[in-house]
Formats: sequence, C-alpha cells, structure tokens
Amino acid sequence: MKLQSIAANQNQVTLNNGSVVFFSYQTPVAACVKGQYYYTEQKWSKTTARHINEWLGSNRFLAKTKPQAWFDALTK
Repeated sequence: MKLQSIAANQNQVTLNNGSVVFFSYQTPVAACVKGQYYYTEQKWSKTTARHINEWLGSNRFLAKTKPQAWFDALTK
C-alpha cells in the first residue's frame, strides 16, 4: 500500500492489487479499479465534491457511482 498526498486534505492510496482510492479529508470518496473510475453517491460538502471532480478530471464523464459502503470496504 502506498500513500500519496495530492494537496491539502486530499490523498490517494495505491493498494497492493493496483487499485487507487482517493480520499477527501479522511473519507474514501472515489477510486480507480481495473481502469474503471468510481465515485461515491453519498452527498458530502461542496469542497469534497470539488475534490472528487478535480481528481477524476476528464474521467468524471465515464465514472460510475457506488454506495459509500463500497469505498469504505475497499480500504479495510
């Protein structure tokens, strides 16, 4: 597992299986698993929404939503 700080209150963790999980503050809210991007369907703050959109970049148009529990399970 590798932790990378992206910006203030934004981090990503690369898991041993190659998946990348994006954290806004201390909450996993987006991920890239086997080349597919996902983001949480949970509504957080405007700042977290901005963090997610910045991290996804142009991939946000192809990203799929998942329940917050899915992201929580990725990081356990």
